[in-house]
Amino acid sequence: MSNTELNPLQYPIGKYKNPEVITPEIRAEWIKTIASTADDLQAMLKGVDEALLEKSYREGSWSARKVIHHLMDSHMNSYIRFKMALTEDNPSIKPYSEDDWASMPDGNQAPIAWSIEGWRYIHLRWVYLMETVSEADWKRTYFHPERGITYPLDKVLGIYAWHCTHHLKHIESVL
Repeated sequence: MSNTELNPLQYPIGKYKNPEVITPEIRAEWIKTIASTADDLQAMLKGVDEALLEKSYREGSWSARKVIHHLMDSHMNSYIRFKMALTEDNPSIKPYSEDDWASMPDGNQAPIAWSIEGWRYIHLRWVYLMETVSEADWKRTYFHPERGITYPLDKVLGIYAWHCTHHLKHIESVL
């Protein structure tokens, strides 16, 4: 496989591509995605044998269970980063090791219902917040020190809407 080809098991919806211009309509669609994905995940998992959740979506990847717990960890961090950007001037965020977090007992063995419910409530708060921010607030930023990138909040929203769909496709492929 060439460097330009993507592994469809790793990137079932492709890599995130930021639009040149992010309009209020695009943001509204992304917010809608964030608002609905916990319910979508819960519906997808209805009646699923828990043992199936130990299966990974591709060789060397996380199990479906780890992906579910990762969604909670990742979006919890993103919500906090988002609030920091709204209350501070371009704050440096605290990176964390996703693999280390996923390997901890709560990210590897805990009941998935805890993370699905936590994710649902993080999203409820986050969506409520996003629906109240001003147009200027979407240009507020935070700095990711490991990546050396300053992220505007409207791009963060797009990345996390993509992240929801990306990992739901991973989980769906296991089922």
